[in-house]
Amino acid sequence: MFTGIVEEIGTVVAVAPGGAGEGSDVRLTVRGPLVVQDASLGDSICVSGVCLTVTDLPGDGTFTADVMPESLRRTSLGGLEVGSPVNLERAVRADGRLGGHVVQGHVDGVGVLRSRTPGPRWDDLVVEVGPELARYVAEKGSVTVSGVSLTVTHVSDDAFGISLIPTTLAATTLGALTPGDRVNIEVDVLAKYVERLLTLGAVAR
Repeated sequence: MFTGIVEEIGTVVAVAPGGAGEGSDVRLTVRGPLVVQDASLGDSICVSGVCLTVTDLPGDGTFTADVMPESLRRTSLGGLEVGSPVNLERAVRADGRLGGHVVQGHVDGVGVLRSRTPGPRWDDLVVEVGPELARYVAEKGSVTVSGVSLTVTHVSDDAFGISLIPTTLAATTLGALTPGDRVNIEVDVLAKYVERLLTLGAVAR
């Protein structure tokens, strides 16, 4: 479980085919000196919104994780290459503050940055998503964009708006996004559970 409060921007140092060969899984190695300080094998680290399990800790400030085909299909991780920046967050401690919102690291789909409007000290962004994701997004609700917990400023049938404060612009990869860039989207899990329960209730009746 995560909060969507990014701890550092990491850098991809290696992308290698997994054990099943090309076109399946990949082994991703990321440099993140802060998040590996107290990491152990088997720990979870959120990489640009995707929960990954640490499989190797060589002790040089990097960690390696296996990215399964399902994650490659449903997220933007398949487009990473050596040198790509990624948002990193360690799993939240049970006794820690929930500074953002409940984030599972289970990406629901990929959105595309439609527009970016600079403000005096902030930027307003519009992210395009399919209707299958937009239905779960609510104005003033929470959404996770590439691992960053954000508040929705407005929503339409195929897009939603967010505003990035100076800290978010400087401390996450969202500060460098340009129109056309792909971002990982995780909607609020509570919305999905409510829909599921209502659907089951309608069937039962």
